[in-house]
Amino acid sequence: MEITSSSNTINITGNIKSINNFSEIKNLIDSVVTQHKSITINIIDSLSITSSVIGYFNKLILKDNINIEMRIGNDQLMHLLTDLNLASTFKARKA
Repeated sequence: MEITSSSNTINITGNIKSINNFSEIKNLIDSVVTQHKSITINIIDSLSITSSVIGYFNKLILKDNINIEMRIGNDQLMHLLTDLNLASTFKARKA
């Protein structure tokens, strides 16, 4: 997995599958949300997302009042978010 940011946009390529991936995502997003209360997360090709990342995104939205919009590149991940009733919470749409 590789993660980059530009202003309030975060791009994630590769599969999100390990605790190290979670740490990288959390550290980068924590630094971005200190300056931006609205962020866009582009998950370009990951097939899935770990529960720790889902929990972290929920915390950002529900507790920290961060506006998140997701752009999902993989159909399987989009279906997963829809099945878990998270697509609307994360404002997820197909990229």
